[in-house]
Amino acid sequence: MTRRLVTILLTAFVIAGLCSYLVVRIIGNRMSAPVVKTTTVVAAANDLPLGSIITVHDLGTTEIGGAVPPGAFTKPADVIGRGVIFPIYQGEAVLGNRLGPEGAGGGLAATIPKGMRACAVRVDDVVGLAGFVTPGKRVDVLISGNPPSGNSNDPLVSTMLQNIEVLSAGTNIQKDANGKPERVQVVNLLVTPKQAEKLSLASTHTRIQLVLRNPMDTKHDKLPNYALANLYEGGLVRQRPGYRTGRV
Repeated sequence: MTRRLVTILLTAFVIAGLCSYLVVRIIGNRMSAPVVKTTTVVAAANDLPLGSIITVHDLGTTEIGGAVPPGAFTKPADVIGRGVIFPIYQGEAVLGNRLGPEGAGGGLAATIPKGMRACAVRVDDVVGLAGFVTPGKRVDVLISGNPPSGNSNDPLVSTMLQNIEVLSAGTNIQKDANGKPERVQVVNLLVTPKQAEKLSLASTHTRIQLVLRNPMDTKHDKLPNYALANLYEGGLVRQRPGYRTGRV
Protein backbone atom coordinates (compact mmCIF):
# COMPACT_ATOMS: atom_id res chain seq x y z
CA MET A 1 0.00 0.00 0.00
CA THR A 2 1.13 3.48 -0.68
CA ARG A 3 1.80 5.98 2.08
CA ARG A 4 -1.26 8.04 1.00
CA LEU A 5 -3.60 5.06 1.37
CA VAL A 6 -2.19 4.25 4.81
CA THR A 7 -2.76 7.85 5.89
CA ILE A 8 -6.37 7.75 4.73
CA LEU A 9 -7.06 4.48 6.56
CA LEU A 10 -5.48 5.73 9.78
CA THR A 11 -7.53 8.93 9.61
CA ALA A 12 -10.71 6.93 9.06
CA PHE A 13 -9.95 4.68 12.06
CA VAL A 14 -9.32 7.73 14.28
CA ILE A 15 -12.58 9.39 13.20
CA ALA A 16 -14.54 6.16 13.73
CA GLY A 17 -13.02 5.76 17.18
CA LEU A 18 -13.93 9.30 18.19
CA CYS A 19 -17.50 8.86 16.95
CA SER A 20 -17.86 5.58 18.87
CA TYR A 21 -16.52 7.25 22.02
CA LEU A 22 -19.01 10.11 21.73
CA VAL A 23 -21.94 7.75 21.15
CA VAL A 24 -20.98 5.68 24.20
CA ARG A 25 -20.73 8.82 26.37
CA ILE A 26 -24.11 10.16 25.23
CA ILE A 27 -25.89 6.85 25.80
CA GLY A 28 -24.17 6.43 29.16
CA ASN A 29 -25.23 9.88 30.33
CA ARG A 30 -28.83 9.25 29.35
CA MET A 31 -28.89 5.89 31.09
CA SER A 32 -27.34 7.33 34.24
CA ALA A 33 -29.65 10.40 34.33
CA PRO A 34 -32.05 10.36 37.29
CA VAL A 35 -35.62 9.40 36.49
CA VAL A 36 -38.07 12.20 37.31
CA LYS A 37 -41.01 10.90 39.30
CA THR A 38 -44.42 11.81 37.90
CA THR A 39 -47.74 11.99 39.68
CA THR A 40 -51.17 11.50 38.11
CA VAL A 41 -53.53 14.29 39.14
CA VAL A 42 -57.09 15.20 38.22
CA ALA A 43 -57.38 17.61 35.29
CA ALA A 44 -60.19 19.28 33.36
CA ALA A 45 -61.36 17.34 30.30
CA ASN A 46 -62.95 20.54 28.94
CA ASP A 47 -63.23 24.20 29.85
CA LEU A 48 -65.02 24.69 33.18
CA PRO A 49 -66.61 28.17 33.40
CA LEU A 50 -67.28 30.11 36.55
CA GLY A 51 -70.26 28.80 38.53
CA SER A 52 -70.46 25.36 36.89
CA ILE A 53 -70.83 22.12 38.83
CA ILE A 54 -68.16 19.50 38.06
CA THR A 55 -69.39 16.12 36.80
CA VAL A 56 -67.50 12.93 36.02
CA HIS A 57 -67.58 13.83 32.31
CA ASP A 58 -65.68 17.06 33.01
CA LEU A 59 -62.63 15.30 34.43
CA GLY A 60 -59.54 13.58 33.10
CA THR A 61 -55.97 13.12 34.31
CA THR A 62 -52.57 14.59 33.59
CA GLU A 63 -49.01 13.70 34.60
CA ILE A 64 -47.01 16.21 36.61
CA GLY A 65 -43.27 15.77 37.08
CA GLY A 66 -41.59 16.78 40.29
CA ALA A 67 -43.47 18.49 43.09
CA VAL A 68 -47.26 18.34 42.95
CA PRO A 69 -48.97 21.77 43.06
CA PRO A 70 -50.65 22.51 46.40
CA GLY A 71 -54.35 21.70 46.31
CA ALA A 72 -54.13 19.16 43.47
CA PHE A 73 -56.37 16.10 43.57
CA THR A 74 -55.50 12.49 42.79
CA LYS A 75 -59.04 11.11 43.06
CA PRO A 76 -61.89 12.37 40.83
CA ALA A 77 -64.37 11.57 43.61
CA ASP A 78 -62.92 14.44 45.65
CA VAL A 79 -63.86 16.92 42.91
CA ILE A 80 -67.20 15.73 41.53
CA GLY A 81 -70.13 17.89 42.66
CA ARG A 82 -68.11 20.94 43.68
CA GLY A 83 -68.68 24.37 42.15
CA VAL A 84 -66.11 26.27 40.10
CA ILE A 85 -65.32 29.72 41.52
CA PHE A 86 -62.50 30.49 39.06
CA PRO A 87 -62.39 29.35 35.39
CA ILE A 88 -60.44 26.13 34.75
CA TYR A 89 -59.25 25.40 31.22
CA GLN A 90 -59.00 22.10 29.36
CA GLY A 91 -55.94 20.05 30.36
CA GLU A 92 -55.28 22.18 33.43
CA ALA A 93 -54.92 20.50 36.82
CA VAL A 94 -57.92 21.06 39.09
CA LEU A 95 -56.82 22.86 42.25
CA GLY A 96 -58.73 23.32 45.48
CA ASN A 97 -58.46 27.12 45.50
CA ARG A 98 -60.50 27.25 42.28
CA LEU A 99 -63.40 25.29 43.76
CA GLY A 100 -66.10 26.24 46.21
CA PRO A 101 -66.48 24.44 49.55
CA GLU A 102 -67.99 20.98 49.54
CA GLY A 103 -71.75 21.16 49.57
CA ALA A 104 -71.85 24.82 48.56
CA GLY A 105 -73.11 23.93 45.07
CA GLY A 106 -72.55 26.08 42.03
CA GLY A 107 -73.83 29.31 40.64
CA LEU A 108 -73.12 32.77 41.93
CA ALA A 109 -73.43 31.91 45.63
CA ALA A 110 -70.43 29.57 45.51
CA THR A 111 -68.20 32.37 44.24
CA ILE A 112 -68.83 34.71 47.19
CA PRO A 113 -65.98 34.67 49.74
CA LYS A 114 -66.77 34.45 53.42
CA GLY A 115 -67.79 37.79 54.91
CA MET A 116 -68.64 39.33 51.52
CA ARG A 117 -71.92 39.91 49.66
CA ALA A 118 -73.11 39.94 46.06
CA CYS A 119 -75.15 43.08 45.44
CA ALA A 120 -77.17 43.49 42.25
CA VAL A 121 -77.00 46.90 40.59
CA ARG A 122 -79.18 47.96 37.69
CA VAL A 123 -77.27 49.74 34.93
CA ASP A 124 -78.31 51.32 31.65
CA ASP A 125 -78.15 49.52 28.30
CA VAL A 126 -75.01 51.38 27.25
CA VAL A 127 -73.04 50.01 30.19
CA GLY A 128 -74.61 46.56 29.97
CA LEU A 129 -74.11 46.08 26.25
CA ALA A 130 -70.65 47.64 26.08
CA GLY A 131 -69.22 44.39 27.39
CA PHE A 132 -66.70 45.84 29.83
CA VAL A 133 -68.57 44.76 32.97
CA THR A 134 -67.46 41.13 32.79
CA PRO A 135 -66.64 38.89 35.78
CA GLY A 136 -63.30 39.72 37.38
CA LYS A 137 -63.15 43.33 36.16
CA ARG A 138 -62.76 46.21 38.62
CA VAL A 139 -65.00 49.28 38.66
CA ASP A 140 -65.71 52.45 40.61
CA VAL A 141 -69.32 53.22 41.56
CA LEU A 142 -70.46 56.79 40.87
CA ILE A 143 -73.78 58.19 42.09
CA SER A 144 -75.52 61.35 40.91
CA GLY A 145 -78.61 63.10 42.23
CA ASN A 146 -79.93 65.88 44.42
CA PRO A 147 -78.85 65.65 48.09
CA PRO A 148 -81.80 66.14 50.49
CA SER A 149 -79.99 68.86 52.46
CA GLY A 150 -78.57 70.65 49.44
CA ASN A 151 -79.87 72.78 46.60
CA SER A 152 -82.41 70.67 44.75
CA ASN A 153 -81.61 72.55 41.55
CA ASP A 154 -77.90 71.70 41.69
CA PRO A 155 -77.30 67.93 41.23
CA LEU A 156 -74.10 66.40 42.59
CA VAL A 157 -71.98 63.45 41.47
CA SER A 158 -69.83 61.51 43.90
CA THR A 159 -67.55 58.46 43.79
CA MET A 160 -69.22 56.26 46.41
CA LEU A 161 -67.16 53.05 46.06
CA GLN A 162 -63.76 52.33 44.50
CA ASN A 163 -62.01 49.21 43.21
CA ILE A 164 -65.06 46.94 43.37
CA GLU A 165 -64.93 43.49 41.72
CA VAL A 166 -67.60 42.46 39.22
CA LEU A 167 -69.02 39.01 39.96
CA SER A 168 -71.40 38.65 37.04
CA ALA A 169 -73.30 40.64 34.45
CA GLY A 170 -76.46 39.84 32.55
CA THR A 171 -80.14 40.60 32.14
CA ASN A 172 -83.13 40.19 34.43
CA ILE A 173 -86.86 40.50 33.88
CA GLN A 174 -88.50 43.29 35.89
CA LYS A 175 -91.80 45.15 35.64
CA ASP A 176 -92.00 48.74 34.47
CA ALA A 177 -94.23 51.49 35.89
CA ASN A 178 -97.22 50.02 34.05
CA GLY A 179 -96.62 46.53 35.40
CA LYS A 180 -95.35 45.16 32.09
CA PRO A 181 -92.25 42.93 32.06
CA GLU A 182 -89.07 44.41 30.63
CA ARG A 183 -85.48 43.26 30.30
CA VAL A 184 -82.96 45.21 32.36
CA GLN A 185 -79.17 45.08 32.58
CA VAL A 186 -78.01 43.90 36.01
CA VAL A 187 -74.45 43.70 37.38
CA ASN A 188 -73.57 41.81 40.57
CA LEU A 189 -70.78 43.47 42.57
CA LEU A 190 -68.69 41.86 45.32
CA VAL A 191 -68.98 44.14 48.35
CA THR A 192 -68.88 44.11 52.14
CA PRO A 193 -72.18 44.14 54.09
CA LYS A 194 -71.73 47.86 54.81
CA GLN A 195 -71.12 48.62 51.14
CA ALA A 196 -74.20 46.56 50.25
CA GLU A 197 -76.32 48.82 52.46
CA LYS A 198 -74.95 51.93 50.73
CA LEU A 199 -75.57 50.43 47.28
CA SER A 200 -79.12 49.49 48.20
CA LEU A 201 -79.91 53.03 49.33
CA ALA A 202 -78.15 54.58 46.34
CA SER A 203 -80.00 52.37 43.83
CA THR A 204 -83.32 53.70 45.20
CA HIS A 205 -82.59 57.42 45.42
CA THR A 206 -79.77 58.14 42.95
CA ARG A 207 -78.55 57.24 39.50
CA ILE A 208 -75.66 54.74 39.52
CA GLN A 209 -72.90 54.59 36.93
CA LEU A 210 -69.98 52.15 36.78
CA VAL A 211 -66.54 53.33 35.69
CA LEU A 212 -63.98 50.77 34.53
CA ARG A 213 -60.53 50.88 36.15
CA ASN A 214 -57.19 49.14 35.68
CA PRO A 215 -57.11 46.02 37.91
CA MET A 216 -53.50 46.84 38.84
CA ASP A 217 -54.55 50.26 40.12
CA THR A 218 -55.76 49.62 43.67
CA LYS A 219 -55.28 53.15 44.99
CA HIS A 220 -58.27 54.79 46.69
CA ASP A 221 -58.36 58.48 45.81
CA LYS A 222 -60.02 61.13 47.96
CA LEU A 223 -62.33 62.84 45.49
CA PRO A 224 -64.62 65.77 46.28
CA ASN A 225 -68.23 65.91 45.17
CA TYR A 226 -68.77 67.62 41.85
CA ALA A 227 -71.75 69.89 41.29
CA LEU A 228 -73.47 70.75 38.03
CA ALA A 229 -72.49 74.39 38.45
CA ASN A 230 -68.79 73.39 38.46
CA LEU A 231 -69.09 72.38 34.80
CA TYR A 232 -69.72 75.99 33.84
CA GLU A 233 -67.16 77.71 36.03
CA GLY A 234 -65.00 79.98 33.92
CA GLY A 235 -67.06 79.33 30.83
CA LEU A 236 -68.64 82.06 28.73
CA VAL A 237 -72.36 82.01 28.07
CA ARG A 238 -73.14 82.90 24.47
CA GLN A 239 -75.27 85.95 23.97
CA ARG A 240 -78.87 85.27 23.06
CA PRO A 241 -81.72 87.65 22.31
CA GLY A 242 -82.85 89.22 25.57
CA TYR A 243 -79.81 87.86 27.58
CA ARG A 244 -76.56 89.47 28.64
CA THR A 245 -73.14 87.88 28.09
CA GLY A 246 -71.42 86.90 31.31
CA ARG A 247 -69.86 84.16 33.36
CA VAL A 248 -71.68 81.56 35.42
